[in-house]
Amino acid sequence: MKVLVIEDEPNVAAFIKRGLQEQTFEVEVAYDGLTGKKLALQNEYQVIVVDIIMPHLSGLDLCRQLRQEKIKTPLLLLTALGATDDIVDGLEAGADDYLTKPFKFKELVARVRALARRAEPANSSPILQVGNLQLNLDTKEVVRAGKEISLTAREFALLEFFMKKQGKVLSRVDLLENVWDLNFDLGSNVVDVYVNYLRNKIDKDFPAKMIHTVVGMGYILKKPEDA
Repeated sequence: MKVLVIEDEPNVAAFIKRGLQEQTFEVEVAYDGLTGKKLALQNEYQVIVVDIIMPHLSGLDLCRQLRQEKIKTPLLLLTALGATDDIVDGLEAGADDYLTKPFKFKELVARVRALARRAEPANSSPILQVGNLQLNLDTKEVVRAGKEISLTAREFALLEFFMKKQGKVLSRVDLLENVWDLNFDLGSNVVDVYVNYLRNKIDKDFPAKMIHTVVGMGYILKKPEDA
């Protein structure tokens, strides 16, 4: 996931960049509004994080101009201005979300991920399919090679996320933040437990396995022929 951070305070920009990179984001930084606008027009990002008070072009003006240029990338305003009127001004300028300084980094990550998910194109079909594994979002049915598989609600949500991110390595933090409550104990082994539950149901009776462990990084779901 590629994120553009537009922040004129070097220490703050470095802190945000380092923290997002540790969460596996790809991050570019601009230190003023005009440079940020140029990057936003030239490149594709999943989320843009924008400070309001910046040299050359304010965050609010940047939001307005990007929307006028038909840039639909989700915009998160990050600023010390936290009054209600400031928030309203930011949202009316075209921002999608607003986070005031000082902030908890975990909340910033959660908001960035939420904006990225919101921007993902809606799946026109309720059917997700990876190889011979099929998941129906409407009926909540899961079938592999014609065999119906019964899942709990949490197992279903976990499999849905795996299938939507097929071929991508997902860390335990990725899975906790997208399948469980964000405040869940990060020290818990709940992810490993549920991945094993899921493996026992979708892989156990088939020679070709789909869910694989990437040592030190997390898990990945692949088509059987890609394993």
